[in-house]
Amino acid sequence: MFSFFNFLTYAVVTAVTPGPNNLMSMSIARQSGFKQALPFNFGVFFGFSVVMLICTFFFTMLSSMLPMIKTPMVIIGALYLLFLAYKTYQSSSEIKESLTKSSFVSGFLLQFINPKIYLYCLISMEVYILPYFSHDFPMLVFFSGVLSLIGFAFTLCWAFFGALLQTLFSKHARLTNTILALLLVYCAASLFFE
Repeated sequence: MFSFFNFLTYAVVTAVTPGPNNLMSMSIARQSGFKQALPFNFGVFFGFSVVMLICTFFFTMLSSMLPMIKTPMVIIGALYLLFLAYKTYQSSSEIKESLTKSSFVSGFLLQFINPKIYLYCLISMEVYILPYFSHDFPMLVFFSGVLSLIGFAFTLCWAFFGALLQTLFSKHARLTNTILALLLVYCAASLFFE
């Protein structure tokens, strides 16, 4: 039976953790302001949506053609989540600034080289969605949209609360990183109980 709670837990925890989209969005907003970061964020959203749709249908074809790859894909995904948990736990309280051009095109193009969203889609599809909706085209499009919206929402949050998150991470880095790391470990473990 499809567990919307487990799917949302995985999607939200993965989307909220630091990654290229979130850190660049926060950095741009801190340097230039929230409004100036919006073109980059909308580029992220549209690029993310395109990548999600492409990956969804690629993984659907791959999964139906080669069902024996599910287990290795889940193991790779779990190992990636554990790696991300380790890196999150070990990260310092300082978030390095990068001078990034705040443009729609830069946000859009970043998605095609962002490994985090490929794994985000791969795990979401293989573990949570395809076992229940592999032949339901509208549901696959719906879930691609849900994943894109969740990713976009948290990228916007990182931009909007950029200065606040910088202060939060600086003052409470160990606690924040520990909580995020434990949630990622939970997500990695839950991949094997679907």
